[in-house]
Amino acid sequence: MELKKKISEAFASHFGGEGTFYSSAGRINLIGEHTDYNGGFVFPGAIDKVIMAEIRPNDTEKVNLYSVDMDASASFGLNEADAPKEQWARYVFGVCREIIKRGGTVKGFDAVFAGNVPLGAGLSSSAALESCFAFALNDLFNGNSIDKFELAKIGQSTEHNYCGVNCGIMDQFASVFGKKDCLIRLDCRSLEYEYFPFKIDGYKLVLVDSVVKHELVDSPYNKRRESCERVAKRLGIETLRDADMAMLDAVKSDISAEDYMRAKFVIGEKDRVLGVCDALNRGDIETVGRLMYETHEGLSKDYEVSCEELDFLNDVAKECGVTGSRIMGGGFGGCTINLVPDAIHDSFIKTVTEKFNERYGHEPKIYDVIISDGARKIEE
Repeated sequence: MELKKKISEAFASHFGGEGTFYSSAGRINLIGEHTDYNGGFVFPGAIDKVIMAEIRPNDTEKVNLYSVDMDASASFGLNEADAPKEQWARYVFGVCREIIKRGGTVKGFDAVFAGNVPLGAGLSSSAALESCFAFALNDLFNGNSIDKFELAKIGQSTEHNYCGVNCGIMDQFASVFGKKDCLIRLDCRSLEYEYFPFKIDGYKLVLVDSVVKHELVDSPYNKRRESCERVAKRLGIETLRDADMAMLDAVKSDISAEDYMRAKFVIGEKDRVLGVCDALNRGDIETVGRLMYETHEGLSKDYEVSCEELDFLNDVAKECGVTGSRIMGGGFGGCTINLVPDAIHDSFIKTVTEKFNERYGHEPKIYDVIISDGARKIEE
């Protein structure tokens, strides 16, 4: 394994000897976008792109890190006042502090890490990094006494308290709970979850990264969240999770056209996640694909978080006969996730690369992904 070898050589060079290897994965979300803050369902899975670390306790109260990908080092103590100035090191510092705040133990250690999770493609490399270290420090210093739910929350709290990102739980949850050949339906309200087998013979999951991210003048995520909250309040419910289209149509004249469109998408998306799960259980891949296209349409027209490039990628997928395609992530750039029949895999990649380059002057990045295990100790 090339990644492991690279890390091993760097560890020997920086710290001498060897440590224990751990890894955690990036994630995709097949369907269920902008549903997390509305109390709905998401449907993520861990993928075969990981952050991997070699770690060894050093019998001090100091943490020494080396990032292979950045060719950079950082050292820090374990008290709140010891926060490192390097942004990348704050992810690891935050995990240490969140474990300690919860009554867990963290002592000094030396660590080298690297990854092959593409940056900027919406695959949650930061959640993979947090989950890798949370899992490792739980194993090394706490005898695995911290349960998996808490490990996911440790990663989420790290984002909130040390990295300035007010994220939901999905990314860290998928990184910690990921299971090979399975997607996870997570209820964002109760945190109940269920695994669904996702090993579909004859199809591949392909991410097409537009490599664009539009700079936005306002805060579109907050505005959409506020729309959803206004409609829920008008309906007298906590979140749109408890709404249906009949309820929404009954108050249509009392709310703005924009708020109506936002709520319409969220209510439809809640039903689509459940529809995809049912279709997978039946082996009905065509329905899975159709619902993915419906999600893209809703994100583009009703939620208005798409952009020209993503709509173009979606149109090309449809023209090529791709079974399902949609924006993945918050929108305004990033990538599409595509359910591609093996028979057209190569021709789709060739066509979408050529057409996108012709239109926008640069090629998209293509990633085939396989649903894999999440955070783990590497025994071999």
